Amino acid sequence: MTAPFDAVELAGIARAMTEAGATPSGSLRADLISGGRSNLTVRLSDDVRSWVLRTPPRHGRTPSAHDVVREFRVTSALAGTSVPVAVPVAVSEDESLIGGPFAIWEHVAGVTVQRREELDGLPASTIGGIADALVDALAALHAQDHSAIGLERFGRPDAYVERQLRRWSGQWELVSPGAPDLDRLALEVVDRLSAQVPGQRSAAVVHGDFRIDNALLALDGPTPRVLAIVDWELSTIGDPVADVAMMCAYRHPAFDGVLGFGTAWTSDLLPGPEGLASRYEAAGGAELHDWDYYLAFAYYRIAVISAGIDFRWRSEGSPEGGNATAGAAVRPFLEAAAGVLSIGEGQDAP
Repeated sequence: MTAPFDAVELAGIARAMTEAGATPSGSLRADLISGGRSNLTVRLSDDVRSWVLRTPPRHGRTPSAHDVVREFRVTSALAGTSVPVAVPVAVSEDESLIGGPFAIWEHVAGVTVQRREELDGLPASTIGGIADALVDALAALHAQDHSAIGLERFGRPDAYVERQLRRWSGQWELVSPGAPDLDRLALEVVDRLSAQVPGQRSAAVVHGDFRIDNALLALDGPTPRVLAIVDWELSTIGDPVADVAMMCAYRHPAFDGVLGFGTAWTSDLLPGPEGLASRYEAAGGAELHDWDYYLAFAYYRIAVISAGIDFRWRSEGSPEGGNATAGAAVRPFLEAAAGVLSIGEGQDAP
């Protein structure tokens, strides 16, 4: 595997760490953890400690979709609260160092559960404890006073769903698979969602992409714990009910197609959407008013995300980090949204 950074780039990273008061004890080494459509995630090590660096993809990046500086900002604000995050170390917007901005956090020695077999091999009590720990972490995030922790300008606190609807319906027009029946169904869903937008009752820091594989877990104690929530690329100030709905909508079996493998989050061993929602409210989270609406909107959003992945696959020809199965997930997610909204013959959500 090609090293993610050369010696000159590693020296630049070390300088940025020193300027932030985290001087490495020896020469830095770098090992790629993940890369592709999302930010590159790299483990840095010296002779004593380890860190994690995130930077946008080197090719074909869209700055608004890979804002590691934004990730650093939100985790810096949340550090020291009850929300589990990795400790921020350094951030640099000097693109001359490695070809793009980057941010560094202390390494968290947690477990990432991504694939179905990784979850299914755990004891039932552990699996139930993971679900509780995840829900507790999300409720803790939504309980933060974003203004009090310095995030009053992190995003607009109002009209979250309206803005998201405009964004994702506009995206559909760009990435639609071109099937007339899917276009009709997508338009029906958007029209119904646009006509029924509920009033937003609260505003909070929202993660935007919360599920089991975006958390680092401790599984070696009597009770599973979330050591750090990661991948804050989509975070903003928004409607907490929409954030919970996204977590629940990802439980749909079609999500396996979006990522291209059997995911842990779609396992039948975890609570379904209603079970997760009930646990969230019991954990002291926001009141989940107008739940069917928010769940339908979440299904629609994932349908558009799936179409976007499929669009890149078809137009770029097996792009890095892509997969050939995302296109098959578009219809089930649109139908799930239609089912919740009682549109036509849309099948019910699981």
